[in-house]
Amino acid sequence: MHRKTRAAFQAALILFLATNVASAQDAVIRIGHAGPITGQGAHLGKDSENGARLAIDALNARPVLIAGKPVRFILQAEDDSGDPRLGTTVAQKLVDAKIQGMVGHFNSGTTIPASRIYTQAGIPQISPAATSPKYTRQGYPTAFRVAANDTQLGSALARHATQELRAKRIAIIDDRTAYGQGLADEFANHLKGVAAVSIVSHQYTSDKATDLNAILTTIKSRQPDLIFFGGMDAVAGPLLRQMEQLGITAPLLGGGGICNQNLVQLAGGQIADGQVICALPGGVDASGEKELESFKSAYKKRFGIDVLWVAAYAFDAVNALADAMQRAGSAEQQTYLPVLAASHYQGITGLISFTANGDLNNAAVTLYSFKDNQRKQIAITRGQ
Repeated sequence: MHRKTRAAFQAALILFLATNVASAQDAVIRIGHAGPITGQGAHLGKDSENGARLAIDALNARPVLIAGKPVRFILQAEDDSGDPRLGTTVAQKLVDAKIQGMVGHFNSGTTIPASRIYTQAGIPQISPAATSPKYTRQGYPTAFRVAANDTQLGSALARHATQELRAKRIAIIDDRTAYGQGLADEFANHLKGVAAVSIVSHQYTSDKATDLNAILTTIKSRQPDLIFFGGMDAVAGPLLRQMEQLGITAPLLGGGGICNQNLVQLAGGQIADGQVICALPGGVDASGEKELESFKSAYKKRFGIDVLWVAAYAFDAVNALADAMQRAGSAEQQTYLPVLAASHYQGITGLISFTANGDLNNAAVTLYSFKDNQRKQIAITRGQ
């Protein structure tokens, strides 16, 4: 080997060994993540995982000190396929892997049963997307969420349906999942007592349905001026196509499960202007738009795709865990858990602080519609 080449090689080797010795001395903090990486909700689960991974990268780039000592964060990501049974298996796997904090799950149907396993292990869990009120009504001290729940989403959608769209005859479809049924029930509850408004039909399907003609034929006979769907975009896409085939022109309302750009493709490549109105948990005011746009740019640079919506909440969930550990001076769950519960962390999605049962204080809900096949923001509401 040439002398200069050998010297350069030795210098590089010394630098490599020094770097790895230093990193080996850093304490390792393992953060879990779970969501559907396969199956119908894979695009949303991956969006969440990517957001969590971006947060881990940013934390390790600082670096972070806890009790004056450097730490290194590792993300252990698992696929639950949106299946409640697999969700509990994944939860136990993550507990066995000694994670010190959990981000997930994505679906309410997986988050709720998995939460029992995390609380038994004393592991703080923050869901970036599960909206069912049942999740935080179980009384588990380890359960938190960083987005609005179905009560808040259902209220925002019901107000829009009755006050802005002036709907009087409303049909409801839900997919019988914890998420879809929960959101539909909350929407219906907020219609009770509203003058001259009636639910003319409530139909049920599954989260894997593709043929909704029978349901829609029944609904069409009731002449609704609005249809509410509790479920995900994988079903909402065929639903929209079949509504068009049957000549149903009533607008379709729904929650975060249908509120992403993928819905256009799933609906056959075109959505009529104003046909779909949807609500996402969260939303930033004008003061936070610049930071959120920076996050979106960093996300696209890192992963080569655009944010769908949940990535920012997973990003904030990881950082809220890390912030609590730093302030507590410990990554031990029983030490940083009360600090997390008392958080006032300023994330890119807004101020993160929790109610006594782990819901987000003053949670935002953002309403969207589609124009020229692009999702467009209508309004942001808070705390209702």
